[in-house]
Amino acid sequence: MPQMKLVIRGIRTNSQIRINYMDKNKIKQGKRIRRKGRVRAKVNGTAACPRLSVFRSNRGFYVQIINDQIGKTVVSASAGEVKIKDKKVAVSLELGKLIAQKAVKKGISKVVFDRNGYKYHGRVKALAEGARAGGLQF
Repeated sequence: MPQMKLVIRGIRTNSQIRINYMDKNKIKQGKRIRRKGRVRAKVNGTAACPRLSVFRSNRGFYVQIINDQIGKTVVSASAGEVKIKDKKVAVSLELGKLIAQKAVKKGISKVVFDRNGYKYHGRVKALAEGARAGGLQF
């Protein structure tokens, strides 16, 4: 395994430290949480325009429409609710259509998209395209 330099709180250490796979995953998750904080500082949901939040795991994909003013989830859906069992990107596209359908039933047509620190690529992008196709405006 290659040697990596570790940066702790902005201070670069001179010694080489080995990082095993568990630590790599923690570092990767920490970077995502920092990106999430930057996104969340700019994105807020209101009653008129709630926030569409995405959570992605290896096995599942979860979406919520949240009103941040009162701190309540208005609509939610997960990949388990989708009828098709296909590739993850295809399931995400259908999940986007499902969440849009549920939102339109509740009277929500305009949302703010919160990618939650994930890249706008792959499953996250497919979900956004499905939600747009279902009638939500970002």
